[in-house]
Amino acid sequence: MNTSLAQKLKNLPNSPGVYFHKSTSGEVIYVGKAAVLKNRVRQYFQANRDIDAKTRALVAEIEDTDWIETDSEIDALFLESEMVKRYMPRYNILLRDDKSQLYVRIDIKSEWPHVSFTRNPADDKARYIGPFYNGHALKKALRYLRKVFPYYTKPPGTHRVDFDVHLGLSPRSDMTSQEYKSSLKKLIRYIEGDKLTITRELERDMNRAARQQQFEIAAELRNRLGYLRELQRRIMFGDKEFLDISKDRALDDLRLLLGLASIPARVEGYDISHMSGTNVVASMVVFTNGVSDRTEYRKFKMHKEQNNDFANMFETLSRRFSEKNRSRWKLPDICLIDGGKGQLDSAITARDQAGLTIPMIGLAKQHEEIVVHLERSRVRLDHKVLERLDGHTMTSDKFTLISLPHSSHIVKLLQRIRDESHRFAVTYHTTLKRTSQTKSTLEDIPGIGPVTRKKLIKAFGSLRGIEQASQTDITQVVGDKLAQRIISFVKS
Repeated sequence: MNTSLAQKLKNLPNSPGVYFHKSTSGEVIYVGKAAVLKNRVRQYFQANRDIDAKTRALVAEIEDTDWIETDSEIDALFLESEMVKRYMPRYNILLRDDKSQLYVRIDIKSEWPHVSFTRNPADDKARYIGPFYNGHALKKALRYLRKVFPYYTKPPGTHRVDFDVHLGLSPRSDMTSQEYKSSLKKLIRYIEGDKLTITRELERDMNRAARQQQFEIAAELRNRLGYLRELQRRIMFGDKEFLDISKDRALDDLRLLLGLASIPARVEGYDISHMSGTNVVASMVVFTNGVSDRTEYRKFKMHKEQNNDFANMFETLSRRFSEKNRSRWKLPDICLIDGGKGQLDSAITARDQAGLTIPMIGLAKQHEEIVVHLERSRVRLDHKVLERLDGHTMTSDKFTLISLPHSSHIVKLLQRIRDESHRFAVTYHTTLKRTSQTKSTLEDIPGIGPVTRKKLIKAFGSLRGIEQASQTDITQVVGDKLAQRIISFVKS
């Protein structure tokens, strides 16, 4: 261990957090979480510690260590998962002892979904969250969160009342399927980083129940808020809450390669999703200091349905850079467009018409090449940096295609942003597609107008949800007479 690192380890805090071991080149070679950073990180360098060969090899490569403090162990767990996906450190693979990653599985389409864990996601329409790399810690975190968002751990029986209900770990016996699913969706959003919004929603619901003199429900929501606050505030990725950004190799290399004025603290990624020009949507994902910042994500539904990704990208960026959205949302330091020359050119045109000078690049899928417009991308390619990164270029039609090794920090970062924008766009497109299918079917039922259709879609989400709902559940939404008509039509 070098003198600089030894001095640095003396300043380790006693708080929970995530730590990053780095090699001589600055590469992040291992990401881990700790309940107490001071104790956990120092363990690696204890001379008399009995460690296996793989860990010994890791320690031999460690030249520097950084860390992020979090407000709770649960926050550290979720942040660790995000950072492993962000950096893909090689020792996280080597030290996993051949264990696969763990996912949280929620069969959200069932009438009474339950939460479970799996190492092998299946194409069964269930919701999978992950992957996570510490199964024991993940299960412990979900046990704590169960007090805030009560859920079943196995398919409930006919009567549903069990001992966990009395402990507040399973949903109340008088809770409807829709209310239960709404609670589960909050759990999913919490895991994905939207805790502040969820806290505000729980406070709003508690105050509403109190005004309506539903004091038992208000008390339950008060208790859930208390449990949530015990977990402390979910870490938000602000400029001062992440690692020293100048030490992030991918962001710094990106700045140098493209000649940016400063390290791109806010990167926005865009993608288009549709099926033959129907249910056309776009996603905007935000990475702050190299980490996904889900509270800043936005989605767009195209005003005009067309099978033209260039026109759809132009509309998306035009709306994003409208005067209203520029004042509501922060402007990015650079934009990443999922696609090649055409998509990038359309995005740049929208930016230019908005009178902005934000740098823009694309990422072509086939060979993971960075696409840059020679005159309009607002970047200055540094060929010395390109050579240092073992990259090369090819120029045609005023565009330069930059090829870097797929193992490089820059490519890993851009792939992560591109994949996240694709996932977010496809998820929104799938939701709209199911909703439109449900809507078209409901239009065939006599007496079901737009207002009633909207209520049903909001309550059950899809035609399958309506088919699986009981007549009692549907009656609570539209009344007994319409419920009987819907039931008889759907069953037939």
